This record gives sequence, structure tokens and C-alpha cells, in this order.
Amino acid sequence: MAAVLIFALMLVIKDGRVSHNLGLTGSCQAVAAPAGDDGAWHACDPGKLEGAPDLTRQGCRSMSLVGKREYWRCPASIKSSHNT
Repeated sequence: MAAVLIFALMLVIKDGRVSHNLGLTGSCQAVAAPAGDDGAWHACDPGKLEGAPDLTRQGCRSMSLVGKREYWRCPASIKSSHNT
């Protein structure tokens, strides 16, 4: 029984939703670009354990920090369409 409980706890922790909902890990969400700017913008909030996410590996650039929220400008994603 103890092994089953430990296994279930490991699955919950690995999933990440619980730590995200408790504010332990940082998270980002897409926001509208300011007027006159292009690209994809994201607002990132820090977590209590990890701090704010770093989006530089995705080619993003930190633009401003408002309170604890950091705003990032990322390259616009390229979408392809196929007409068949």
C-alpha cells in the first residue's frame, strides 16, 4: 500500500500541474503586443522555488519588468498553409 501511495505521489509531482497551481514554479502566458510592436509577447511570473522562466533559448528578449512580472518579446511564429 505504501509503495502505491509513493508511486502516486511521484506521478503527481512529475506531472507539474500541482506545483504550478501552488505557485511553486514560474509560468508564462501569451499577451497582446504593445501598439507598434510585432512578434509574440509573453508575460512571465516567477515561482516560489524556481523564479521566473528564462525564454532566451527560444530566441526571446526580455523587454521590461513590471513588479514581479517580466515581459518578453519573441520572434513571431511562422505558420504554413497548404492549399490542396
